[in-house]
Amino acid sequence: MKKVLFLLLSFLTLFTAQGQMVNPVKWSSRVEKISDTEFNLVMEAKIEDDWHVYSQFTPENGPLPAEFKFKDAKGNYELIGKVKESPYKKQYNDVFEVDEYYFEKKATFTQKIKITNPNFTTLKASVDYQVCKEVCINQDNTFTFQLPKVTIAETVATPEVTDTISADTAQVAAQESTSTKAATPVNSKPEEQKGLLTIFFLAFLGGLAALLTPCVFPMIPMTVSFFTKHSGTRQKGIANAIFYGVSIILIYVVLGLIIVGVFGAEALNALSTGVAFNIIFFIILVFFAFSFLGAFEIMLPNSWANKVDRQAGKSGVVAIFFMALALAIVSFSCTGPIVGTLLVESASKGGIAPIVGMLGFSSAIALPFMLFALFPTWLNSLPKSGGWMNSVKVSLGFLELAFAFKFLSNADLVLQLHLLEREVFLAIWIAIFGAWALYLFGKITLPHDSPSTHISVGRLSLALLVLSFTVYMIPGLFGAPLKLISAFPPPQTYSESPRGFLGTAVETSKSDLPDGAKVGEHGIITFTDYDKGLAYAKEVNKPVMLDFTGFACVNCRKMEINVWSDEKVLSVLKNDVVLISLYVDDKRELPKEQQYVSKETGKEVVTIGNKWTDFIITRYKTNTQPYYVLTDLKEQKLNEPISYTPNIDDYLAWLKDGISKFK
Repeated sequence: MKKVLFLLLSFLTLFTAQGQMVNPVKWSSRVEKISDTEFNLVMEAKIEDDWHVYSQFTPENGPLPAEFKFKDAKGNYELIGKVKESPYKKQYNDVFEVDEYYFEKKATFTQKIKITNPNFTTLKASVDYQVCKEVCINQDNTFTFQLPKVTIAETVATPEVTDTISADTAQVAAQESTSTKAATPVNSKPEEQKGLLTIFFLAFLGGLAALLTPCVFPMIPMTVSFFTKHSGTRQKGIANAIFYGVSIILIYVVLGLIIVGVFGAEALNALSTGVAFNIIFFIILVFFAFSFLGAFEIMLPNSWANKVDRQAGKSGVVAIFFMALALAIVSFSCTGPIVGTLLVESASKGGIAPIVGMLGFSSAIALPFMLFALFPTWLNSLPKSGGWMNSVKVSLGFLELAFAFKFLSNADLVLQLHLLEREVFLAIWIAIFGAWALYLFGKITLPHDSPSTHISVGRLSLALLVLSFTVYMIPGLFGAPLKLISAFPPPQTYSESPRGFLGTAVETSKSDLPDGAKVGEHGIITFTDYDKGLAYAKEVNKPVMLDFTGFACVNCRKMEINVWSDEKVLSVLKNDVVLISLYVDDKRELPKEQQYVSKETGKEVVTIGNKWTDFIITRYKTNTQPYYVLTDLKEQKLNEPISYTPNIDDYLAWLKDGISKFK
């Protein structure tokens, strides 16, 4: 049984139709023959303008993904690989801090199968998906594929296969099959280019940081002076220095090429979503961090450096290349952790990101050697080597350590272990950045630090900045949203106290709650079971407010955060109505005896979400969320239901109008 997906969707445009059935997606299907026993099942969606359907590969904490199910597979056919998609678009949601993978206009999904039972000719499949504009609709569609009878020369042993392909499984292993001819989903080019530019920029900054470490910085004047004094002419010295810089870039880019070549461009993206990936790289980054902090040094074998030095002692461009390689090897104790971190982060993006990352990093390393060769007088302006370089190295160690816990948090979220909930994560970060601030203030010293009687203005400024950031994070323990770092800690719903230690959740104890109720948003007593909520409304003689919502409904959350939080609206919801929130995307299965086939739609009602979807369609002839209905105790509407209404005054007027008609 899949876990309920607590995901959020994106900002969407205004949708004015209310109280009517909406069906913005039209499906068609066909069978494509590949060989005598292999076929492609093709499912195509035509999507109305301004509506979005979301990819099955949507990342964790992203929109609700499409989910495909294939029935009666065992003994009849094998699923080869996972469902493949046409190219989707990728867009960052700056309100909910998640990437959205979505289709507009049209989408094509393809599943390759191999028939193992020659008498099997009818295959049924289904898709559950959410389509959104301003309101969101949870829909499903059933496909019936007619297959020709096949001739199987030999009895094929059919391995155990799973009848359902869930979004969780597809997300982790979507790219593992190479036998299918269907195209692997890719992002739209503008978004992909934007992502690669971001990686290049961050990697470039990492290269600049590496320049300031004690392994690299002292090499700049030494190397440039060598080229300008031993090349015969200034022009030749400049040419040699430029070739030296190009060689540095080439060495690191080749490293990125090797990473992509070994793992595969698309396999890196699938790998990054796995638990094993995140745990392994948590360990690697902690290892790098301890190296930067001075616990030990990461060194490549001395024999490598000796062999390269012998080659560098020769003349010509080959010698210059080996000089660049020698720099990469000798400086590895400082650059290795940074390179490793960049490869981890770029690998998580997939594609050619590791190559782009290494290009950005190496460009920053190479640029000073080329610039100082062109303008040798600039060497006089360089600061002297000293203890400040170790401070830079240690500071990078603190950053590495903090970044490592993001990977561990990813693994914990996927496994839903609740070992690294929001408060624990923030406590760790507060401790790390607090220790960094104390180090910069000189209150903590580490093994390779030089004795100092004072701190520089620059170090003091950085210390104050880090301390301010540490203080900024503390309210997050008590429920503050921390928008500046919202992409790093777990979401507020993944917390020991989702509303904060001092939030409204502590106002009502469980023993005070009516049967079937819970404390919802802003401390509102909320029912998620219609019958129990209606029974309580009759007991207290209050009207019912039905809230048709979804875990992944962005505008439902916007209404709760921006409208329900208003003092006047909140007072009405707490005191004048009984709130029943019905989640149409709740994937928990109903008990077998409660499952049925809808008389309205003819579809199977298997999950709790199916039940409330059928309820809203049958009773109110709509399938949109959010959708609000005020009813009396005889379940009759008090006024016309409304959908997304961001204007507080309009929403409050609607509430008061309905309540005034309650008898």
